[in-house]
Amino acid sequence: MAPVLIDPAARARLIDRFGAELAEPWCDALPELVARLTAKWDLEVREARPGNTGRTLLCAGPGGEPRVLKLTPDATVARSEAAALEAWAGCSRVVDVLDTDLDANAILLEGLVPGTQLTDREVPWAEVGDLLDQLHSVEPTGPFGQLATGIDFIFTLSERRRRESRAAAHLSAEVLAKGRERAMALATSGPTALLHGDLHPANVLDAGPGRGIVAIDPRAGFGDPALDAVDWMFVPVAEGGTIDDGLEALGPHVADFDAERVRAWCVAMAPLVALSPLRRGEPTPFTDAVLELAR
Repeated sequence: MAPVLIDPAARARLIDRFGAELAEPWCDALPELVARLTAKWDLEVREARPGNTGRTLLCAGPGGEPRVLKLTPDATVARSEAAALEAWAGCSRVVDVLDTDLDANAILLEGLVPGTQLTDREVPWAEVGDLLDQLHSVEPTGPFGQLATGIDFIFTLSERRRRESRAAAHLSAEVLAKGRERAMALATSGPTALLHGDLHPANVLDAGPGRGIVAIDPRAGFGDPALDAVDWMFVPVAEGGTIDDGLEALGPHVADFDAERVRAWCVAMAPLVALSPLRRGEPTPFTDAVLELAR
């Protein structure tokens, strides 16, 4: 049975992210687009994965080798991701680009084996530190936006999502606005590097014992490299620990680690960390701890 390329839940996520005017016609045309690209690159689609900015298709290449076809309705998203991955070419801890068709907002990537996410497993802190050092070591050139622009966008989007969901009962507009103010102050100060921009454990995959962890799905921009460490600091919090536990675990493995700026980013981004689980359900000990940090 052929995989479903776009289901109602995936369509709804894309409409939420990009609006119906862009997302609806793109979703309708997706089967034709996939047919053209799989013929061009001699791919067989095996599985479709969800995403907030497009669709990820797990494929087999001409010889059965794993390939990943990334598609999005937004040309800026595709071009920024392709440019970032090209900037990180040669970095062993970043997924390799095999080809692009940017007129179709399409990127063809190597497949990673086993390709499992780092969620629900012990964090390999030394490898995460090496990943951060590799990401931030390249010359930051390309069509990338400034971090402050991205911060403004994500907090504006998050306010709408907060207001229109069950999260509004637990996360106030005032707390979210305070987070925005803190984040903008950090985004317009401090050092600058090419950021991954969405470096949480679900966007880091296991590529096997010979290679270790590999980052995927960047939302790249120029800004403070401390931001890329933030999601890892909340892993111990989810397990009943603290931000300090994360700082102590990661700090020794990152060159020029600025623990105070990482901590400040954790405080600023805490409302966004709490928002997603609060939209899905009721408060938990994790969301309570994160919101306490946000206040």
